[in-house]
This record gives sequence, structure tokens and C-alpha cells, in this order.
Amino acid sequence: MKYGFWLPIFGGWLRNVEDESMPATFEYAKKVIQSAEEWGFDTTLIAELYLNDIKGPEHDSLEAWTTAAALAAVTNKIEIMTAIRPGFHNPAVAAKMTANIDALSNGRFTLNVVSAWWEEEARQYNGIFTEHDERYERTKEFIDVLKGLWTNDTFTYNGKYYNIQNAKLHPKPVQRPNPILYAGGESEAGKQTIAEKCDSYVMHGGSVEEISTKIQDMKIRRSNLGLPEFGSFGMAAYIICRDTEEEVQEELARITNVKEGSAYAGYKDFTSKSQLEQEIKLQDYSVSNRGLRPQLIGTPDQIADKILEYEQAGLDLLLLQFSPQHEEMERFSMKVMPLVEEKRSKHTLSN
Repeated sequence: MKYGFWLPIFGGWLRNVEDESMPATFEYAKKVIQSAEEWGFDTTLIAELYLNDIKGPEHDSLEAWTTAAALAAVTNKIEIMTAIRPGFHNPAVAAKMTANIDALSNGRFTLNVVSAWWEEEARQYNGIFTEHDERYERTKEFIDVLKGLWTNDTFTYNGKYYNIQNAKLHPKPVQRPNPILYAGGESEAGKQTIAEKCDSYVMHGGSVEEISTKIQDMKIRRSNLGLPEFGSFGMAAYIICRDTEEEVQEELARITNVKEGSAYAGYKDFTSKSQLEQEIKLQDYSVSNRGLRPQLIGTPDQIADKILEYEQAGLDLLLLQFSPQHEEMERFSMKVMPLVEEKRSKHTLSN
């Protein structure tokens, strides 16, 4: 299992808690990612939203790509996975920027391709926002342009959405044939696009059974296309790690005490503009990315056991959220990560 974390660019992950003591500043983000390297985390995911979806549109948030470039320069080994939404980018320029940050990081820059869901944000930032399936049609062409520029000396593309003529891109990315493309989606159009065009599949939080079903489905899709298996399967999850069950339940009650306000500004678009496989209730949305659904909450021993269950189901990357981020990531790295390794080793020896 690889351990990743969502970079804290919104000031937290809890829509019901006003101040999580994790400011949306570059200095805090740098502190978290540099500590994460020391603690053994493998990946960070930087969400791309121009409005703050967690605390509300009137609150501060960091821009993903400039933050990624700055963090690439002050880290040494951690993978920096940054979201990209085709409706907000020129694919040729994005290909150039990606290659540049990949070189800056010595091959540590990867993309999470997101077809977008927040219509109001698109209105405010002049993004292209169309009907659901058409967004995935655009995404297919967008990825074609990225890969074409990364792998060809001269590239021409005549599509419905993009027209590229005799374009050159040098230097090429460090990663060959291309920087890893992660993506997540639950609709038929989304899953088929990801199976055809991307390298790894990432999911919102779900139960072991839900995640196992999704993994098997995506494996079949890749096989049917005659493509190699995905490089990894990842899942978002929110961690509550405490020494006693009573402390766990107290913290859970605190963070899910729903208080409707601007922090829920994107709720309607998320549930109506996406095609989701599970019904999302307001309490699910109180923590970002369905983070509580995996139930990675409990004592270190309980969380370690659950992680191994997900590993058995085929998951190999966790994209974790914590609050407050720095303190809780340290707790997880010291108390849970070694325990998972210990339990895995004992299980291997017993077999």
C-alpha cells in the first residue's frame, strides 16, 4: 500500500468546522509536504478548484499548478499529483507546463484528469461547462493532445474541440512515455473514457465491497480493450485515529454536526451535475470526497486491519485527509503505518 494525502489548499476538509488550524497558505502546505516526505508518505494530490469548495467561495484557497511547481522545487522524492480540468485549460499549453514541472521535479509530476462538476465556478472563471457526457468527449481529445505532444517530435490534431497544427514540444517529460494520468469517474461515459485513455484509477471513499466491485469492473474494461492493467487503484479517505473508541465517536460527532452554509455551496452541483453510483447525503458531504465512507476511523489497530482489507480487495494507494493535517498525519505515520507493515508481515509468515 502506498500512502498519499490531499494537500491542504482550502484550509481544511470539514464543512462543519470553521477553523481547523491548517491555513490555506503556501508556508503551511510546504511544512506539510516536507514533513510527509520524512514520515514516509509517497504521494500528494493537489485539487484544482478556483473557488473554495470546503469552506465556501468567499474563503482563501491556493491555485493548484503554481503551488505544485513551487513545491516541486522544495521536495526531493514525493510524487506530486495535480488535478487538471480540460474545460479550464488549453491542452497544448498544459502539455508544455506538465513537461516543465516534470523536469523541475525530476520525474515526480503526475496528473489527475477531472472532467469537472461545479457549474457556478465555470461561470465565474469563464470555464467551459457542458452536459455530462460531452465533458468526457472533450476529455478524450484533451488527453490525445497531451500524449501526442509528449511523444511526437511534431504533432497535428484535428478534433471536434481542439485543433493543433505542426506543434513541437521540447524538452519532453522525464517520465516515458508520459507522466502518469490518474482519473476517477462513476458514470458509464467516465469509466469508459478512463479505461481507454488513463493509466490509473482513483475513487471517492467507499466500502471494501464497493471498491472491490469498481476495481474488478475497471480491470475487465481494460482487458476488453486489450490494454495492460492499470498502474494503480487509489481511494480517498478521511482518517480519525484515536486511542479509544470513545474518543473516536466524540470526534466523529463533532465533525458531522451539519451546519448548512456557504461551505455547502457546491453540494447541489456535485450531486446533480455528476452521475454518481451511490446516493450522497448531506452528512456524507460534510467531509470532503466521501472521506468517511471507508470507515478508516478507530484505534490504530482497527485502522490497520481495515487498510489490509482494502489491500486484499486490490487497492494499492490511499489518498488521505486529516484535520488538523500536520498533527494527524504525524500520528498516522507513527502509529498506523508501521502497524500495517507488522500485520502484513505476520500474515505472510503465517501463510
